[in-house]
Amino acid sequence: MRFLVRKRRHTPTVIIVALVDVLIVLLIFLMVTTTFKQQPTLHVALPESSKVLNDGVSENPPLVVSIDAQGNLRFGPDALPVTLEQLQGRLRDAVAKNPPAGPAIKLAVAADKNSPWFKIVNVMDAAKAAKIKTVSAFTKETGKP
Repeated sequence: MRFLVRKRRHTPTVIIVALVDVLIVLLIFLMVTTTFKQQPTLHVALPESSKVLNDGVSENPPLVVSIDAQGNLRFGPDALPVTLEQLQGRLRDAVAKNPPAGPAIKLAVAADKNSPWFKIVNVMDAAKAAKIKTVSAFTKETGKP
């Protein structure tokens, strides 16, 4: 009689080093291909002017209202969409926060060259109602893209 001699089996093992390498490669791939939060941008084609003022950075930057070609209003450095009524309230709040002895609040309008004119007039009226005395417009130099 011949008995089968069974070989002793080794328990299966998982090679951790290879798994760590694969995980690192996957992590790098995901980090490279992931799109990060995109900041919304407002593309405004500024009108041209031959008398552009380049004063540099002022100590008291103006409040910025952007008007695109469709007439949509955006307010502030984050370009948050607002209605005309919300804009009036925010301008009044900005004037109320400003101390009387402090620098005067300025408003800058960045309007697309194809934006409706009545929207620009509405913004200027809102500034006048909020008692903002200085309203300017962004332009670009003639011949520059």
